Amino acid sequence: MNREEISWVLYDVGNSAFVLVMITALMPIFFKDLAAGSMSAAESTANWGFANSAASLILALLAPILGAMADYKKRKKRFFLFFLVLGISFTLLLPLVGESQWLLCLALFVVARVGWAGANIFYDAFLVDVTSRERMDALSSKGFAYGYIGSVIPFGLILWLIFSAGMEDSLPVTATKTGFVIVALWWFVFSLPAINNLRQVHFIDSTGSEIRQSFRRLVQTVKNIRKYRQVFLFLAAYFFYIDGVGTIISMSTVYGRDMGFGATLLIVVLLFIQIVAFPFALLFGRLASLFSTKRLLFVGIFIYCLATLLAFFLPVIGDPSLKLMSFWCIAFLVASAMGGIQALSRSFFGKLIPAEKSAEFFGFYNIFGRFAAIGGPLMMGIVSRITGQSRWGVLSIMVLFVLGGIMLTLVDDN
Repeated sequence: MNREEISWVLYDVGNSAFVLVMITALMPIFFKDLAAGSMSAAESTANWGFANSAASLILALLAPILGAMADYKKRKKRFFLFFLVLGISFTLLLPLVGESQWLLCLALFVVARVGWAGANIFYDAFLVDVTSRERMDALSSKGFAYGYIGSVIPFGLILWLIFSAGMEDSLPVTATKTGFVIVALWWFVFSLPAINNLRQVHFIDSTGSEIRQSFRRLVQTVKNIRKYRQVFLFLAAYFFYIDGVGTIISMSTVYGRDMGFGATLLIVVLLFIQIVAFPFALLFGRLASLFSTKRLLFVGIFIYCLATLLAFFLPVIGDPSLKLMSFWCIAFLVASAMGGIQALSRSFFGKLIPAEKSAEFFGFYNIFGRFAAIGGPLMMGIVSRITGQSRWGVLSIMVLFVLGGIMLTLVDDN
């Protein structure tokens, strides 16, 4: 890999710590055990889902406009830096949250997640600038793979602090809040190579008001959907199946808590997922060159369907040892597909779009992903609240994978 490719991969190492700790592992438990106060399990799960949906909605409304504006010369990195600083800053504010301050907790988390996701729009768009079309699958997979294994390091340090503070069935508050600071610092340090080395190679020349031109280009792109038919067919498929993936990432920990699993077990399982996801993400990238990216996406969707179905039946398993074994099986299934389906979706899309409009089209990519991320947690939250059982909310996620698979069959990968 050259210097730009290495810098691009290292950013994934940095920002993946936010995903693991703040979205998937500690923050959901911190919210349920401390910030949620006296809320019922179903109510706190629903509110966590609503907060994740709100963060996705905010970015979904901004993504295509910002993406179109960022395609002008030297704009992509400026937008990247703005959202990077926003995400890191609000992550550093989360330790201020006290007991039962659920509204403050969710507000700070939403802004931090908007910053993280906003920076990723422009980070993803740099994929076409740092490598060739032929290397996109491999590089995108390396980004996710090294992101998974790299995020284990700060996570391991945070776990050491937590267990040293006397970890029992709930998280020690001070150690957990220190973990939030570690995440922000890790994210910042591994962003430095990207800040220094990433360069916008493909761009559109400005001929006047860039804001006005950006809106005109957006309108023109939407009008020319036929010209970009394969792009929008893929985005329709991506809309559904990535909603399922994102919902599982953001809601799995609170669901495990509802199943009665202790905080220690949930943290160990999440660490296991990160480690297993590393080789499987690389494997998906290698297999994509032997078979096809589209076929590997179908494999990922099928694995997620199995994991979702098994999670639905988890609460009715009476034997504790069998229930625990099933939980570990779900973790393995998720780990085996998580990196591959996300990495290959990014590279598959990168091959379909015009390079000079990468930020605009990755804006659409993210708006579909963010609007999708609204639906899954929202649907799970509503179904969980109506039925009073989180398992039915989990089952509803399977619909998203099925619809995504059906839409993906319509995409011509030739």
